[in-house]
Amino acid sequence: MFPGLAAFTDHGLLLMRVLVGLIFADSGWNHLGDLEGRSRRIGMSKGFTAFLGAAELLGGIGVALGVLTQLAAGGLILIMLGAIQKKIFVWRTGFWGKEASGWHYDLMLVAMNLVILVTNGGRFVLWK
Repeated sequence: MFPGLAAFTDHGLLLMRVLVGLIFADSGWNHLGDLEGRSRRIGMSKGFTAFLGAAELLGGIGVALGVLTQLAAGGLILIMLGAIQKKIFVWRTGFWGKEASGWHYDLMLVAMNLVILVTNGGRFVLWK
């Protein structure tokens, strides 16, 4: 319908990468900043919470800047699939959620990272 918009595909991918990267980097930073509280809330050990926080922080930076973009996006997909699994099977959270956020948000981040993965983040990356 609007073929002229295809010229802006790489710009759209850059914007999506930066937003996804900021979301994950902030989440990872919060994990690392309050290991005790976060580990209690997600039901994981402090060591695993530190690993998760570091992976989210580094993956978010990688996606945002376009450094090893596919590897970073793939890692973030795995993290989100783990979060979805926990919400569905352990916490029994519905798709939209009630008292806690549902897993619709997590699924959206999986889809966004999947686009980043298959496109390698577009043309505006620092290091493929």
